[in-house]
This record gives sequence, structure tokens and C-alpha cells, in this order.
Amino acid sequence: MDAQHPLAVVTPTLDGDVLAVLALVDEAFTTGQLHRTLSRFSEDGIRKVLARLRKQGIVLSEPAGNAYLYRFNRDHLAAEPIRALARLRQTLLSRIEERFESWKWPPVYAAVFGSMARATAGTSSDIDLLLVKDDDVPNEEWDAQLEELADDVSKWTGNDVRPITFTASDLARRRSEPLFSEVLAEGLTVCGQRSWLQRQIGGA
Repeated sequence: MDAQHPLAVVTPTLDGDVLAVLALVDEAFTTGQLHRTLSRFSEDGIRKVLARLRKQGIVLSEPAGNAYLYRFNRDHLAAEPIRALARLRQTLLSRIEERFESWKWPPVYAAVFGSMARATAGTSSDIDLLLVKDDDVPNEEWDAQLEELADDVSKWTGNDVRPITFTASDLARRRSEPLFSEVLAEGLTVCGQRSWLQRQIGGA
């Protein structure tokens, strides 16, 4: 799974990147505005893609002075599948949350961090997952739950999962580890409350 280019799973072209931007918001963009978002591509290339997508009907256009505004056509038959692809990262986070809700021994806290949290993960990136378990949770049962989750996440995405587990009692003595600052700064909580983790490590 490529978090930067979610539609690359079906089209590795600029068309997918343009659709990924348009599909997630109910806004209209000029070619120049899209170019500022997709700056590694040429404005002329984006213009050609928009013309192609407009012919397919998935993008609508309207004049705005000397320019045109382009908007995703949410009424198109292909709109929902495209939006689902554009939202792959959000869907992944929701599935992980749902899985934790079904665990016999759910984490006290869990967060996705690293490149997937920053939406910069590529197909070869690991999915970094921080988990804090209660000290009383049996290790064997915890490991079995976690192994099943890691296997499923890899099936869902094609990416390897790199889980890091701490016990709740670990936090006080390891609060200065840079990992926790990274999780607090940009991690995406998938179980528990971020404020709980912040209290445990003293705002580190």
C-alpha cells in the first residue's frame, strides 16, 4: 500500500494522484492549485489529466474568469470506488481500531506512527505500531493476538507490520525515549486516549 499514492494500486499514473486529491474534498481546484499540491508533476501534465478525466465524466469543470475550476463528480457511478481507494489509510486505521475492540486483552493505548502516520509510506515501508499493554495481560495470549493482527494488516496492505509493545509499568522508567515524543507529535491513536499516554510519560 502506498499512502502517498493510494490509487496506484489500480493506476500508477498521474490520473490516480489527481483523483486522490479531488475525491477526498468537496472543493473545486484550478490547475495551478492542483499543481501546488502535486508539485512534482508539471502543470501541463495535470491539465492534460483533467481533460481526460472530464471526458470520462468523473471530473466536472466550470469557468472562473480566465481559468477553469475542476471538481470531483460525486454522482458518477465510479465515484464511490474511487473515494474508497483514496481513503485507504483511513480505512486501515478504522480496521485496526475495530480489531482492538474485539480483543480479549485490548491495549491500554495503541498508535500508528512513522511514515504511515505521516502519509509518506510506500509499498516497501513498514507499518509502525506502538502498543501499551496492561501488566497483568498474559504474554502468550497477547503475542497470539498481536501476531494475528500483524498478519491481517499485512494482508490488507501488502506492508510488513513492526509492532513495539510496552507494559504500562515500562512507561515511567522509559519516558525519555525519543519514540514517545514521536508518537505524541504525529502518531495516530487507534486504541485508548492520547492524553493518557501524555500523562504517563509526563508530557515528554
